Amino acid sequence: MSLRKRVAWVAASAVAFAVVIAAIVCYMVVRTQLLGQVDTELRAQAVAVQDGQARLGQPLPAPQPSAGGPAQYYQLVAADGSSNGDLGLPITSRTTAVAAGDAGAYIEDVTIGGSRFRQLTFPTTLQVGDQFEPGAVQLARPLDGIQNILRNLRLVLLLVCAGGIALAAVLGRLAARQVLAPLAEVAQTARHIEETEDLSSRIHVHADDEVGQLATRFNAMIERLQGSRAALDESVRAQRQLVADASHELRTPITSLRTNIEVLMAGDALSDDDRHRLLADVLEQSEELSALIGDVIELARGDLPITSAEDIRLDRLVADCVTRARRDFPDVRFETSFEPVAVDGVPERLARAVNNLLDNAAHHSATGGLVEVTVDQHGVEVRDHGTGIDPADLPYVFDRFYRGANSRHRQGSGLGLAIVRQAAIQHGGSVEAANAPDRGAVFTLRLPTVSEDQADRADDAYPVAGDPLPLT
Repeated sequence: MSLRKRVAWVAASAVAFAVVIAAIVCYMVVRTQLLGQVDTELRAQAVAVQDGQARLGQPLPAPQPSAGGPAQYYQLVAADGSSNGDLGLPITSRTTAVAAGDAGAYIEDVTIGGSRFRQLTFPTTLQVGDQFEPGAVQLARPLDGIQNILRNLRLVLLLVCAGGIALAAVLGRLAARQVLAPLAEVAQTARHIEETEDLSSRIHVHADDEVGQLATRFNAMIERLQGSRAALDESVRAQRQLVADASHELRTPITSLRTNIEVLMAGDALSDDDRHRLLADVLEQSEELSALIGDVIELARGDLPITSAEDIRLDRLVADCVTRARRDFPDVRFETSFEPVAVDGVPERLARAVNNLLDNAAHHSATGGLVEVTVDQHGVEVRDHGTGIDPADLPYVFDRFYRGANSRHRQGSGLGLAIVRQAAIQHGGSVEAANAPDRGAVFTLRLPTVSEDQADRADDAYPVAGDPLPLT
């Protein structure tokens, strides 16, 4: 059974139950009121009889018509069970007990000749000749009129119940359709997404109720799913592009390395100088190939989400990177200006990004050239005083395997700055490249900083400059 039918069935059942209960209560109230009126009239005549004396063969005292009037039928019952009356009312052991003074008055319904009567039996004193004896009086009123009224009332209430149930079923179905229309829209949208994989569909929110909140949550879920799918598609596209670019870039050094090895293997007539030169080329090409593979692995690993971020003193991390750069590039001068700054991230990835910026600046600096390194609340800025970046290359310097006009003569994979951009994006930051007004290039790595309390905790978590660095 569908949800709409179940809701309509429940609504109709609830209304039907309420109508039936109301009809039963109404019937019982009317019946009680009618019988109560008859009982009141019987008791009024009983009081009149008790105020006088009941004589055998004489009419009973009766109240005024406005007070209930006389009962249509009565009967006097002696203690021995003998009776005198105009209708043969039933005499039971309870009746004789009342007549003997052993029981009190009572009211009951009796049937005589197929007709229903309301009978009141109460004790009294009977005058028989000059003597007074205990006895009982039975007063009876017919219930034919009341039975007709109740019969008609039952018919009317039955028709009302049937009509109410039918109307409740119709209105319940209409109400269920109206209430469940947004849920049907949710189901239709979900079915459309399942069949077409189109995540752009949304549900119209009709009201701010439970169903409206469900539609809002469903739209938010679809929007997040669409974003996740777009991110996944972009990640897959980037991975495929990385594999394609890496395959292209790896082909040249592998081909050259294989050619040199083949020459060495077949070159019995090679001189020692040629052999040493070829071996040097093989060593250089293997190092280039190793660096390229390491950069490709770093890019592939960098696509994974950050799960082990910690508070880092950025100024100390950059100071250690500058120490390494001074050791690797002794012909380049590095000047630093550091402010205490803490960031939230992965030390290894941030150190790799900063090292790539320093290596790039050192490679583009002449012998004795100057590289300025600044750390402040905005992030890290690295400036060299080399030839700068060709304006045509500025939009592409952070692309994978891109080699600018000023870098094509140097050995390298073209992945260093791409790794920098990837690390910046992973840490919620960005990286920019620009030409300095007075010659040289400026690279700015912007990272979101953390609070002073976190910076204080990072003081103990990261070593000071000059201490052993657990990063590379």
